[in-house]
Order: sequence, then C-alpha cells, then structure tokens
Amino acid sequence: MAKNLRWRGILFAGTITAMAGFVDGVGFVHFGGYFLSFMSGNSTRSSAALMTGDVTGWINAMSLVASFVAGVVIATLMTSPLAALRRPVAMYFSAALLLAAAATGTIQPHATALLLAAAMGVVNVSYTRSGEVSLGLTYMTGTLVKLGQALGGAILSVLTGSNRGTNRLLWLRYAVLWAMITVGSLGGVLAYLHLGLGSLWIVGAGMLLWATLALLQELRAKGELPADATSGAHRELIE
Repeated sequence: MAKNLRWRGILFAGTITAMAGFVDGVGFVHFGGYFLSFMSGNSTRSSAALMTGDVTGWINAMSLVASFVAGVVIATLMTSPLAALRRPVAMYFSAALLLAAAATGTIQPHATALLLAAAMGVVNVSYTRSGEVSLGLTYMTGTLVKLGQALGGAILSVLTGSNRGTNRLLWLRYAVLWAMITVGSLGGVLAYLHLGLGSLWIVGAGMLLWATLALLQELRAKGELPADATSGAHRELIE
C-alpha cells in the first residue's frame, strides 16, 4: 500500500511507525529485552526460553504475543462495521491503551507490558483494505523486503535504460518507514533514560493527537466539516 500513498500519507503512517518504535524502545530496556510491537522477536525468544528451561521467560514472551493478537482481534471487531472512521477509531483505541499503560506504570509492570502490546496490535488495524491489514506499521521485515525489491528494480532500470513502468524512487518510501521506526526507538530509549515509564505519557498523547488528525480528515472527506476546518497541511496528510 505504501506505493499508493502520497508523501504526506507516508509521513503520517511513518509517524505512527515512529510511535511504535518509541514503545518498543521503552519496553525493550524496561522489560529486559522483550518486544512490544515486534512479535517475531518474542516468538523466537519464547522458543529459546522454553528449550533452555526458562519457563517464566516463555510465559512472558507468549503472553505478549497473545496480548498483541487480542488487540488485533478486538480492534477488528470494533472497526469492521465502520467505513471511513475505521482508522481514527482504531487509533483512539490504541491511544487509550497507551495512556492506560502509562497510568499503571510500575504499579503493575506485567499489566503495563500487556497493555502496550495490545495497543501495538490495535494500531495495525488502522490501515486495512478488504478486511486485511494493508500496511504493517509495527513490523519492518516486510517493508525491508519491499525496499530491497524496489531498489533492485531501480538498479535494473538504470542498467538496462528502460523504466518498464518502474518508479525509481519507490524504495525511498519504504526506507522512510524503516527509518521512522528506528528513529522512534531511539527517541523511546532516550526518553526512558530521563523519565522512566513516565515517557509513555508522551507516546500516548502523540497517538491521541494523531488520531484526532485522522478523524478530522475523515470527517472533512465525508463533507461533515467545512473545507477550511483543517489546515492545508492536514488535508492530504493521511491520503
């Protein structure tokens, strides 16, 4: 789907990806190497823990995977009857879970981790087409594969002197998405080192703001808001 988005849409999705990276950075440091948005890593860790006799580690990893999937399931049930408002509803739900996790903080650390994983599962439902996720926001392996394919296609196009309908700069879109999650995780770790789990209030507020921008865009597109209700910078931000 990234190739069908305008650059403003890429930046909008990339900001969500940066927030996912922020959450992962905070969680990785605070919870000792567990992931909150990257479930492939937790799946590998659960297997390693099980085979080395670390039952607690296996339970911790698998509970995060289960919470992530539960978030996707609940968000799918919530948003499936919706049309244009699917994205902002999913993002508002994710923001609520992030803020709940910030509120629990160190009082219930495992509950905090589960809420964060669920929030990451929920936000992936915000980019859905025909009932399936069309743009992975919190996992970058597929994005890197597409980046490599697009870059390979661009190189072939240059070497052969034929475009063949290839967008030589398509790889940049995928590179931006990958860079955003990387920068976001860097910001998450930096914020955690100064604020601890209090840094979760930052990402919760950020998701709330971004959900509101998505809602304003959807309402304007439906004609429920006047054309000047959102600024020009916001009108095409998520398209």
